[in-house]
Amino acid sequence: MLFASIIVAVDPVAVLAIFQEVGVNSVLYFLVFGESLLNDAVTLVLYNTVEGINCLLEEGRDTTALTYVTAVFKFFATSLGGVVIGIVYGTITSLLTKYTLETRVIEPLVLFSMAYMSYASSELFQFSGIVGFVLPY
Repeated sequence: MLFASIIVAVDPVAVLAIFQEVGVNSVLYFLVFGESLLNDAVTLVLYNTVEGINCLLEEGRDTTALTYVTAVFKFFATSLGGVVIGIVYGTITSLLTKYTLETRVIEPLVLFSMAYMSYASSELFQFSGIVGFVLPY
């Protein structure tokens, strides 16, 4: 299962290249692009979950139904925690950039620093940093 969690992510780079070459609707292009980022994030969370169960098995501990229920709960908590942190930082970023009409030069600095802080905060609390980084931006 650990190997399957690594190879489950299908990277749609070829599809995005064809979409750009053909000139499909930009909404479809960004939907596929966003889905690929979210797919990568879910793959990382799934890998960490399966690795945790694998560590229990290597230590010789028995796994029960409660272990798997806890793993499913941790999977959703990790994903949703990243989403919540991402939404909080996205809201803060939008409020900060709303009032920078006089100094437009500072907007990229605010955007990049807040995006990195979203990622770092999510990883600090052991949530999915990629989900926290991708969704609000």
